Amino acid sequence: MSNSTETISHDSMSPISANERTMSLFSTFFLWLGSNVVVTTVFTGMLFVPDMTYSTALIVIILGTLLGTIPLILMGNIGTRTGLSTMALARGAFGQRGAVLPTAVNTIVLIGWSWIQAYMGALSLNEAISYLTGYSNINLFTILTEALVVLMAMYGHRVIETTEKFIVSLMVVLVVIVFGYMFITFDVGNLIRMTVMDNPSITVSAAFDIVIATVFSWMLMVSDHNRYCKTEKVGMVGTYLGFSVSTIIAMVLGATVSGFSVLNHITRTYDPTVLIGHFNPVFGFAAALVIFISVLSTNTMVLYSATMSYLAIFKQHHFKKIVLILGVICIFGALLKDWLLTNFQGFLLMIGSLFIPVVAIMLIDYYILKRKHYDASEIISGENKLYWYSNGINYVAYISFIIGAVFAYYFSYVHPISGTTILTFLLTCVVYAGLMKVARKAVVPEENKESEAV
Repeated sequence: MSNSTETISHDSMSPISANERTMSLFSTFFLWLGSNVVVTTVFTGMLFVPDMTYSTALIVIILGTLLGTIPLILMGNIGTRTGLSTMALARGAFGQRGAVLPTAVNTIVLIGWSWIQAYMGALSLNEAISYLTGYSNINLFTILTEALVVLMAMYGHRVIETTEKFIVSLMVVLVVIVFGYMFITFDVGNLIRMTVMDNPSITVSAAFDIVIATVFSWMLMVSDHNRYCKTEKVGMVGTYLGFSVSTIIAMVLGATVSGFSVLNHITRTYDPTVLIGHFNPVFGFAAALVIFISVLSTNTMVLYSATMSYLAIFKQHHFKKIVLILGVICIFGALLKDWLLTNFQGFLLMIGSLFIPVVAIMLIDYYILKRKHYDASEIISGENKLYWYSNGINYVAYISFIIGAVFAYYFSYVHPISGTTILTFLLTCVVYAGLMKVARKAVVPEENKESEAV
């Protein structure tokens, strides 16, 4: 494609037409199955045990995931219906110019995700190489891990679809081996009967919020991938099943490894490589491969979405070049190493504060206010009746976002309460819908209101 706004394949801001879509139910399921069996999600599960009982952690993980994935598939469905990437869709709610700020923040946050995952994946690759050869070099393997991610992401979404099937197949086999070894080697009964630590740092309600925040961290990426789904049913069913299963597997793995580590008087860890390798180096090697392969899978999706988010602001730039530039930034960021792990929990809560209100606004705008209709070509051009607000900015969306974000911050950090994430989501939905109704009455001529929503 010679047009400067286009990139290789269909990896551009242009909407994906029905005949260009490649993701079946099978490929959608596998894509999202591979999405969250990833080291950062395993690490999240590790945070819950022994701060709470193992059975309580399982309930929190399962319920939080099943509930949180509902808005995820609704967001992905907008991408399937319109063929647009996530941050292009933000223009519908925030306006052509108004969408620039949340899009820029999303790009930065995705780069942060890539930093964390590249480093944690490098730890496992280092463990595997050290087992085989005795050689250890964390910095080198961090660079190599992210370099492989950049190489995969540069060739666009079709390569992600193709490699995902192979990666997930191998990963599932290795996960079964890891779980099987742990439950055969260690006493599951002791894990279930394990007592809670004396001064837990994470309560049940806080854990539930963290699970929901983990799901929401994918919200502003999901349409980047689901716009390739062949039908809405394919996208919603495949995403719900794949993402739910992957998240539950990863978090349960983290909780299990953490519990067994404490019971066996080993340094508490999220990493099955450390736990299993302590007793059996061969199975520890298999666990290291699980972690490393999961990073390649998920981090490629993250870097791809960071690039699409960037292109939503600077669509004249070239896809491959942006992948390469962002990849280099991710390599240097990943070399922060242990600082990333120290600040990981705060990073998750920050995502909840920033992006839960954004997701709420986008879902209400599309499904309620615009009655499930955006004109994709007009969204891209910015020349349409959706942008009746001032200078291409929907100030109502910004006011609603600030109210939601302040609420999330106050009740997460200053005066923590149970269910902050869900309450933030619901509050922002109500505030945005109410303020938009008032604003439309005040600004939009009566004869244009019906056409605006059609």
